Amino acid sequence: MLALLAALSLTAPSPASPPASLPHVEVVAEDLYEADVAFALDAIEEQCATLLRLKDIDWKRVRKEFTKEAKKVRSDQEHWVLLQRLIARVQDGHARVNPLAEIELPEEWDVKRVGPGFFLCRVGKRYYAKVVWSTAEEVGLAPGMEVLSIDETPVGKWIDARIEEVSDMRSFSTEQHALHWVLNRGFQKPEGDRLKIEFKDGKKKRKRTISYRKASSTPEGPAVILEGYESVGDSVRWARSPRGFGYLHFRRTQPEVVEELDAALAAMGDLDAIPGMILDFRGNSGGGCDHEAFEARFVPLGQEMERLVRDPLPGAGPKTYGGPLVVIVDGTVVSAGETTSGMFKEDGRAYMIGESPTAGMSSQKTTFELPSGLFELKVSIGSNRSSFNGGRGIEGIGVPPHELVEFDPEELAAGVDTLIRRAEELLEDFPQKEVRYDPADHGWGE
Repeated sequence: MLALLAALSLTAPSPASPPASLPHVEVVAEDLYEADVAFALDAIEEQCATLLRLKDIDWKRVRKEFTKEAKKVRSDQEHWVLLQRLIARVQDGHARVNPLAEIELPEEWDVKRVGPGFFLCRVGKRYYAKVVWSTAEEVGLAPGMEVLSIDETPVGKWIDARIEEVSDMRSFSTEQHALHWVLNRGFQKPEGDRLKIEFKDGKKKRKRTISYRKASSTPEGPAVILEGYESVGDSVRWARSPRGFGYLHFRRTQPEVVEELDAALAAMGDLDAIPGMILDFRGNSGGGCDHEAFEARFVPLGQEMERLVRDPLPGAGPKTYGGPLVVIVDGTVVSAGETTSGMFKEDGRAYMIGESPTAGMSSQKTTFELPSGLFELKVSIGSNRSSFNGGRGIEGIGVPPHELVEFDPEELAAGVDTLIRRAEELLEDFPQKEVRYDPADHGWGE
């Protein structure tokens, strides 16, 4: 990092002058930078106190570290880097440093990065290729193959080191948030770079070099996209699962998702003839939607669903589905994706499975400007859905599934998504004791 800061100082613009609102005294830029950091440390400690305690963050240690580091800052760019590192210590996926002045991005941040053409999953203490395409596929990597090393480092050590490296500059709300980010996005490099990978092809170990081209690093969610799926708008895909159950994948939860859900339910035909439904939220990047309206599409019209801490929910929408539900999540599900998927579990409407809890990145937020006028900071000050997790909310915790399910490498190799397959098993023999809502009590199927 010191090398980066030194490099940035050679090309950074001249330090900003103090804003007119400050007292008219001779103030050097370095003093402004230190004042910003001191102000930020105080404001975060005051405004984020509840979440700092929840996440067991030693703010005294953070204060000592960044008060010292602030004395070394000599340019606006270096200041931006330090503030970004400070925000990372809040462990808040929504935290941001927003520039308020014309400041060039640090050179390292302004490099376009692409993916290598694979995502990984963790099974026990081992790592396997979950999805493979593009250049990774060209060198012989395939889903279900065990990955042994990355750039000549054992893959487990590489993953741990990468999480530590990225967490210095990027804020993650939970361990599962950081892990799933690295398993999907953590292999990004500039186009033209190379990555050495060792993997097992059957019993043979193979070493290959992947050259980076224009491969996406944004996780799709499911390991396998079901055949015959149809997309509705930007957020919803629907299909029938291999065993004939309904399947809905929600890529985003923007305001229009309820309208898109209505269109998908209409396209699925006779909903009473569908014996169970899978709601897959993996890869959901959040947004914001009418949660009540969304959940109401899964309560029969003319019926109400009792909920533990909220008023009964009546069914609503052009068509509703009242049968058994299984929800799928993992650490890629963030923000509004967590509140939307989580309510099905917390309200007792569905059985939830996943590789891990959701990201734990769902909160109320505030923004405050720093004294220099160069930047403002956005931070979380409280958790969304305070009724979740026994009153602790979502932020810093996530929504834990009823059942943790790991991928089966042999199924990945055969083109089967283990979690979808497990959801089908559950729908065939539904764990009704774990779910308060009983379709029979609401007239479904009559």
